Formats: sequence, C-alpha cells, structure tokens
Amino acid sequence: MAHTVTVGGIPTTRMTRAELARQMVSDCQEARTGSLALPRLIFSSNGSVIAAFHRHREFRNSLAHADIVDADGMPLIMATRLLCRVPLRERVATTDFIHDAATEASAAGLRFYFLGAAPNVAEQAMVKLRARHPALQVVGTRHGYFSAEEEPGICEDVVRRGTDVLWVGLGSPRQEMFAVANRARLPGLGWIRTCGGLFDHCAGSVRRAPDWMQSAGLEWLHRATLEPLRLGPRYLSTNPRAAFHLMTKTHD
Repeated sequence: MAHTVTVGGIPTTRMTRAELARQMVSDCQEARTGSLALPRLIFSSNGSVIAAFHRHREFRNSLAHADIVDADGMPLIMATRLLCRVPLRERVATTDFIHDAATEASAAGLRFYFLGAAPNVAEQAMVKLRARHPALQVVGTRHGYFSAEEEPGICEDVVRRGTDVLWVGLGSPRQEMFAVANRARLPGLGWIRTCGGLFDHCAGSVRRAPDWMQSAGLEWLHRATLEPLRLGPRYLSTNPRAAFHLMTKTHD
C-alpha cells in the first residue's frame, strides 16, 4: 500500500486516482486467486467525515478498519499544501474516480455491484455508466432501503454474482459500518468501496458544482444551495469543526 499523510487526524492515502484504480485491479486479482482472504475496505474522507471522526467513537472505530482512506474534499488537499512537506497530489473525488475505476475494470474484466440510494437510482447509474464504458460489467444493483436482518442475504447475492468490487452508497456512517460488519460475509471480493451519493450523481439526479467551485473547495456550498433545509444546518455545524481539525491535525 502507498504511504499516507495524516489529514485532520485521519491517515489518508497519497495515491492519485489513477494509482488507486490500478491498486483496485491488483487487489481484485489477488482476491480471485485466493491470496487475499478478505476484501479491502476503501473509505473516503471529507469535512463531514473528519468532524464525525472526532465526535463519534463508533464512527472512529469503523474508520480504523479501513485499508485505504482517500481525500474526497478539496479543503483536505489545501490543508496538506499549507501544512505538509509533501502535500497530496490531487483530490480523489468519488464522482471522478468511478470513471477511472470503470476504465480499469473494463480492461481487466472486473465485475461491479452497486448497493445503495433510492429504488431504481443504482439501476439508472448503471445504465449511464455503461453508456460511457460499454465493456463495464455491473452484475447487480440494489437500493439502500433494507434492515440489518436482510444484510446476510444481500451479501450472499453479491458473492453469488461473482462481484469483484462492491460499491456501497448508504451515506456516512451507515455505509462504513455496513462494510466493517459484513466484510467476512463477502469472500472473493477484492474491494468494498464506500461511495456516498455517487449513484445519484451518475444517474443524473444531482448536479455537480462548477469546476471553479470544486477547485476553490466550495462544492459543499453548491450542495447546500441544492438542499438547503437538509444540508445547510449540517454544514454550519460540521464545517467549523472540520476546519479546526484540519488546521491542528494535518501533518506528514
């Protein structure tokens, strides 16, 4: 695994999107040969994650199980540029990384499974991604409305379909807790990759921020304008905490 840098208190990979996609292929090939006993857990960090990491012990314990945590937030990149001798090279936005992953998966014959979002959204995301990546294999989809009692059956379906990478879009902290709790039920997979609202973005139901807002670290503001009642109070609460932890707990 690549070296990490501590960003906001969380060990975060220095890998670029391209390097991470190649790591995905390598891990999945190891899983297919049986040399990787359990799937690797790949989580993402951003301001909300950093705030929750320091506030909630259960969530902090979940992130401790991650094999890789990437930086899905431009403020994290900016913090390393200010405070680290060797800053992170780029943001690994999940909405961009899915295309790097799909390209590598298509070439290597890897199989994806999409779990999460509202009914029919994961299916729509699959259709849109296949239109852009015709060779991509998505062997199953399922919405994110299920109980803990249903999780063993869901995992059985994921394994039965020959999945290599399970994309889990249940929102934090549920998606991380699901990944940790069900890792042992998913032998043969190379990756369990949490992905938040990825399926909504891929399906076209949520617009991304303009490039200039992404580069300036203001994508949160764009999202808040789209869903002010739901996200406005969250960002007012989490952003100051995240900024504090980024400035005081980021180092090589």
